[in-house]
Amino acid sequence: MKKNINTLKSSTSTSAIAKLLLLSTLATLTACGGSSSDSESSTDTDTTTTNTAPVANAGSDQSVFNNSTVTLSGELSSDAEGDTLGYSWGFSSIPNGSVATLSNETDIAPTFVADVVGSYVVNLTVDDSQLNSEVDSVEIVVSQVSESSTSGVLCDYNYNEYNDSIYVLDDSMSQWSCSDSERLLSANGIPDHEVGEFPNEGNPNAISSQDISANLTLSPEESTTATELGGPRGVTGYVLNGVKIDAGTAGSCDDSGDNCSLIDNSGNWSIEALGHSNFNFGTDDNNAHVQPGGTYHYHGMPEGFITKQGGGDTAMTIIGWAADGFPIYARYGYSIASDATSSIKLLTGSYQLKSEVSTSRPSTDIYSLGTFAQDWEYVAGSGDLDECNGRVGVTPEFPEGIYHYFATDSYPYFQRCVKGEVEVTGGMPPP
Repeated sequence: MKKNINTLKSSTSTSAIAKLLLLSTLATLTACGGSSSDSESSTDTDTTTTNTAPVANAGSDQSVFNNSTVTLSGELSSDAEGDTLGYSWGFSSIPNGSVATLSNETDIAPTFVADVVGSYVVNLTVDDSQLNSEVDSVEIVVSQVSESSTSGVLCDYNYNEYNDSIYVLDDSMSQWSCSDSERLLSANGIPDHEVGEFPNEGNPNAISSQDISANLTLSPEESTTATELGGPRGVTGYVLNGVKIDAGTAGSCDDSGDNCSLIDNSGNWSIEALGHSNFNFGTDDNNAHVQPGGTYHYHGMPEGFITKQGGGDTAMTIIGWAADGFPIYARYGYSIASDATSSIKLLTGSYQLKSEVSTSRPSTDIYSLGTFAQDWEYVAGSGDLDECNGRVGVTPEFPEGIYHYFATDSYPYFQRCVKGEVEVTGGMPPP
């Protein structure tokens, strides 16, 4: 019995010691900053951040000419947390009479056509899906281009040299001069650069000398309507080497697509010379070929001539004159049409492939979209240029600004209409 009592005392003493050790351990943990659960709670609190509203930046104010396509940009907008931004643009004021609309109110860089002289103010708000920014505004001041006159520009262009290209072997002659009111061209249509093989499988005609003359006004006037030219309607313009520009073709298909011809335009679907592989018009690397009468002409970018002129991506290169007297440039223009100090960029046309295909069109399984001229539609603001592949702006030759056209790598490649006043003629041979 005594032994059992001693054993119990011993057990009680051991339990007391264990309690003391536990209390000591808890005290130590408390002195070191609390329990592990307290530490986790503190860490959670430290990593919690507060979302801040993003900052909208609508870009710098712009000065442009009337009828210019204005490109806005919200790319300098920012968010402190790096969240993806949404954009909301809207006009706060436009000049009286303007019908300007934004191409897309939620794009980072929408466009609009400044159709009336005056001040346009556009607001931008951005959001990070939680908070909206304050409004930022940009002003676009639109002025009228000075009276257009091309007098004194390239009035003494004179070229007469033998072209030893194996498929030419003839003199290339082109002479431009100016009277008091007109720009005069006398040329033989022989190109001044290397050409492809003619005749060839897709083009059975050989290049031959032509008697080319043209009288263009020195005071072109931009009109409110576009005049379609090309083929029987008349020449759209000439490159400085005297070779004519004619972007369309006389080829066509009927609705079935079973009856197509490269020289008969009676079908409803006009075949394009460039941009597809369904038909072969025998064009060379200059995007040119030869008409039945021997006339060499351009459907697109005259690469050989541009190279001879030293054309590149660092400056605008004038390559010819349109039928209405306005100048034509190749590929590159100022990123801000009214600012000669802005960077040079590759310009694109404003035509897009139609999203809805007509049920009467020949099958797209056989003829890809882009095969026919009717596959394209003009979408204002989708590119840099208007429906005639032109715009108003400054150029090296016209620092005060002028309406001018571009040859582009995108459809329509060359202007197919003119914005200036012109007399429409007929009787031209098929392209």
